[in-house]
Amino acid sequence: MKTATPAPAPTASPTPSPRPTPGHEVYGFVPYWEMDDSIAVHLRGTALTTLALFGVTNTTGGAIATNEGGFRQVTGNLGKRLIREAHERGVRVELVFTSFGFARNKRFFADLERQDTTISALVKLADTLGVDGIAVDVELLDLELVPAYGAFVGRLRDAVVAADASDRVTAACTGSIAGATMAAAAAGAGVDRVFLMGYDYHWADTVPGASAPIHRWDDNGGDLVRSLDRYEAFGVPVERTLLGLPLYGMSWPVAEPTIWAPSTGSGEPWILRYHRDVLLSRSIVPQRDDVEVVEFYAFASDGPAWRAVYVDSPATLSSKLALANERGFAGAGFWAIGYERGLPAYTKLIAHFAAGEPMR
Repeated sequence: MKTATPAPAPTASPTPSPRPTPGHEVYGFVPYWEMDDSIAVHLRGTALTTLALFGVTNTTGGAIATNEGGFRQVTGNLGKRLIREAHERGVRVELVFTSFGFARNKRFFADLERQDTTISALVKLADTLGVDGIAVDVELLDLELVPAYGAFVGRLRDAVVAADASDRVTAACTGSIAGATMAAAAAGAGVDRVFLMGYDYHWADTVPGASAPIHRWDDNGGDLVRSLDRYEAFGVPVERTLLGLPLYGMSWPVAEPTIWAPSTGSGEPWILRYHRDVLLSRSIVPQRDDVEVVEFYAFASDGPAWRAVYVDSPATLSSKLALANERGFAGAGFWAIGYERGLPAYTKLIAHFAAGEPMR
């Protein structure tokens, strides 16, 4: 007679790590093309904790490119005014450094001397302007160059802090696998904040849909939840992460006026402030895409075609900001402040989030 093997004792399920208490920082990018006569007034009424002035880039030798529009705006009279007035309101200001394109980044991150020239030039410019740190926005980078990217960000932060111990470095990274890899490298290098660019999941050459879908309707690409899970799996610290969301929509020509109808051509950005007549109208009521959580409009265009618009309202953005709270993020941010001028409901939403109040 065999002795029965005792059943294994039940094991407790792993206890998930507790989420930190969420922060309510608000990080706002202002691109140089939005720096006009009314932007200073708009910023005075917007509840930012950090203003990111976008932006400057470098020359092939590593120096700051002084012939670019971003440099001229940021270092001009208006840029200096935005910095001064932000400081008067107790708002931090960061200078944004950009490097876009696979070929450009391959050259830059293979050349240590050029990188160090850029670091020195950025720190000097930040000191001249009196800003409080530097944001790094590198896009389209081969994965094998991620270690070089991380090392660059680390050396930049060392130089920034050596110049002023209270200054910060922020790394802006996409929600893709490559972006999460870069975010993890930047976090490991000691950056103070990682800005998860939670937008452009649908863009000009994809099928129509939300720029920042909570869930993807076509299951053929990324979405916010998958990006948040990916960042967590890659070990990006939530207490140093900001969830970036779009203050713009996307528009496509489509075959019929229904949600998810196929496009008949390329899409293009739909900037909020250029469509105040639609967004403030009581007679034009959008449909809600409850999968991606975005508003949908269909407009007749010339000929038999239709124009489909997918754009976040304050209500859909509230659902996405709630993800930052649920994950225990340091806060949230937006691309781009200025796009929502003349639309007070967006400004109120930002204020509610900044204050840690229920969003409505």
